[in-house]
Amino acid sequence: MTIRNRPTRALTFRSDQWAPAKAAAAAVKAVEEWGYTRISTDDLTTCVRMLTEAAVTAGGRRLSLHLADQDQRVLALVLAHTPAHTEEDVLPALGALRSVAACGTDTDDADGLRLWALLETQPAKGTSTQVA
Repeated sequence: MTIRNRPTRALTFRSDQWAPAKAAAAAVKAVEEWGYTRISTDDLTTCVRMLTEAAVTAGGRRLSLHLADQDQRVLALVLAHTPAHTEEDVLPALGALRSVAACGTDTDDADGLRLWALLETQPAKGTSTQVA
């Protein structure tokens, strides 16, 4: 997977019971640094927690969270780094979040289970997307 020409953040976590909270906090911080002050942090936190919990359930020793700006939206992608079945039962719960525009899962030989969601947002007017 390649993401180019947009703000991104990639973080790796040990696949354990604390990963969902750590990943959610990191996602909120990254999105705030990009200037997205009107995004629902509740939806973002819940979304990243659900994605990460599904990756933890899939097994493996580590997981990674990848965030990217996607045309005034935030893409959250979690890789389980282990071959696993698709966690499709998480999709209806993700889709029920007001800010989620789209979500999905798939499995890749190199990355293992991939879970993602695209969240609606609007950057605050007059804010810089650069981090000081």
